[in-house]
Amino acid sequence: MKNRYIMTAFGKDRTGIVADVTRLLFENDCNLEDTSMSMLADEFTLSLLFSSRQSDIEARLAKECRRLELEKGISAFVRPLQAQLSKPQKGYKTCTLHIEGLDQAGIVYKTSQFLADHQLNIIQLNSTATASPQSGATIYRMDIRIQVPEEISLDRVEEELNSVADELHVDVMMSR
Repeated sequence: MKNRYIMTAFGKDRTGIVADVTRLLFENDCNLEDTSMSMLADEFTLSLLFSSRQSDIEARLAKECRRLELEKGISAFVRPLQAQLSKPQKGYKTCTLHIEGLDQAGIVYKTSQFLADHQLNIIQLNSTATASPQSGATIYRMDIRIQVPEEISLDRVEEELNSVADELHVDVMMSR
């Protein structure tokens, strides 16, 4: 039986960090299925979905993760998933929200709380804060891919998001 796992890992960015983390999966006969990797500050972060048919893989990988931290300075953690794949969500449409404005505390929280309160599921969120070339002020940009129940109008979502945009003094655009 094939079991699925998620590994999260992070460490100071350097050449070879991806090879170091994925090597231990390869050497333990794990199959990498999906990944998300990015730089946060000067740390490189990895989220990996993988599978294995080995019954003792969790214990072996726990040992390998400790070695990775000691030898390479990479923190890594493995968590098993439910054996069965989730079925594709039906009755949903997807869209992307782009939010941009002056950086401030609460943009992610207030936006994600609005989405949760309206039963809108986040399936991917990427954000960055960069200096504006014109003023030097820090501009926060966030793209959020969401699932919207079929019975909810995208026009209504966009309209109600304007209250969040007004409160935060940010621009919100929806791509369908």
